[in-house]
Amino acid sequence: MYSGKLTDVDGIKLGHSQDYKALTGCSVILIENGAICGVDVRGAAPGTRETDLLRPEN
Repeated sequence: MYSGKLTDVDGIKLGHSQDYKALTGCSVILIENGAICGVDVRGAAPGTRETDLLRPEN
């Protein structure tokens, strides 16, 4: 099992910011040369708001 860091891979950048007062944060992964995304949706009533972002026109 590989136990390295995501940023050990060339061309991947990782950033994070948080707001301690509001108890919220956001992480961002940038793939400099692009990447192909995929998703496997299972279940009786999946929500697709986030997965629709993977559609090419979005």
